[in-house]
Amino acid sequence: MNRREFITLLGGAAVAWPLAARAQQPAVPVIGLLGTESPDLYAARLRMFRQGLRESGYVEGRNVAIEYRWAEGHYDRFPALLANLVSRNVAVIAAFAGAPPALAAKAATTTIPIVFVTAGDPIAMGLVASLSRPGGNITGVTSMAVELGPKQLEVVRELVPTAPAIALLVNPDTPANAGPFARAVEAAAATRGIKLHVLHARNDFDLDAAFAALPLVGAGALMIGSDPFFNSRVEQLVTLAERHRVATIYPFREYAVAGGLLSYGDSIVGAYRIAGAYAGRIVGGEKPSDLPVQQSTKIELIVNLKTANALGLTVPLPLLVRADEVIE
Repeated sequence: MNRREFITLLGGAAVAWPLAARAQQPAVPVIGLLGTESPDLYAARLRMFRQGLRESGYVEGRNVAIEYRWAEGHYDRFPALLANLVSRNVAVIAAFAGAPPALAAKAATTTIPIVFVTAGDPIAMGLVASLSRPGGNITGVTSMAVELGPKQLEVVRELVPTAPAIALLVNPDTPANAGPFARAVEAAAATRGIKLHVLHARNDFDLDAAFAALPLVGAGALMIGSDPFFNSRVEQLVTLAERHRVATIYPFREYAVAGGLLSYGDSIVGAYRIAGAYAGRIVGGEKPSDLPVQQSTKIELIVNLKTANALGLTVPLPLLVRADEVIE
């Protein structure tokens, strides 16, 4: 063998060895993440999801990959997006956020594990058999949206006691969330002698129409229900409330930080950390049927004093004392 042949043989081996080594490496598990909206709206939640993954020993790009699929607010895209994830045989599907993506994921597969984050009762929604023993291939995290509705009504009534009526905004396209929540608030309003008007919005046009209807029904305050569509329109809802000068209570801290008057609800980003930890545990070999559905229990009241002053409202001292955070 001459010198040129030897060098050529050596070079070919140097290329072949790394290729062979990579071929022998085990495939990195893949998590399929289905989101109702777009990634920019989920930035904080995705950070918490990845933190939960790290707590379970998994880091995106190192020992786990995430395939993202975003519906951009079009729920009719769920079947196709999920079919794509199922065809890729992902290790687990994370369905965010609300009942529609969770129900769509459950309909798409009975074998691939599913982790959801939603509001309301997952048993009543048909997602799981029970919280402690979910059964099947699905588990996740649920918030206390329905239980918190009457309390949110009390808080906004305390802030605006002279309001002749209070309006409640819900999305009729998500009846699993909106129905129980509206009924709970209606029952609480009837008990307290509060006049309540339920308004509906399923798109941007409906949002404008709902706010325009507030003076027509005599509503001096507004409650925003927990809904994936509403949560994707934080800035828009806060701007509409400011424009119409209506005292508004929202379900999550993100609204108050964006300039909303009040928020009262559970910490939504914390729920995503739990979901991330569950996804990691499932990738590690645990079964979703053995992981109980967890309820988010950290409730926080946020008051934006700057917005209150702009509306000419004086926040009662007892409300300020109870607040977990006051934005000035």
